[in-house]
Amino acid sequence: MTFTACYTKLENGYMGQLLEWPEVITEGNTLEDCRTMLTDAAREMALAYDENGKEITKTPFYLETLPINVEKAAVVYVS
Repeated sequence: MTFTACYTKLENGYMGQLLEWPEVITEGNTLEDCRTMLTDAAREMALAYDENGKEITKTPFYLETLPINVEKAAVVYVS
């Protein structure tokens, strides 16, 4: 199967997630580490699905450009 990976740069590395299978998510120190760990996480998740008789189904996702005016956006912190 082929999936779409999304990588986010973090302060100390990268976070990777499969867009069609959002339960598969991981982090790595480098992009290559994250890619390797994401592939491993997907394989492990597939094994868990198989053991539980669960079918892997791709969740549809939608991408769009969403303009947001952040200059006047209010930030609310809940403590």
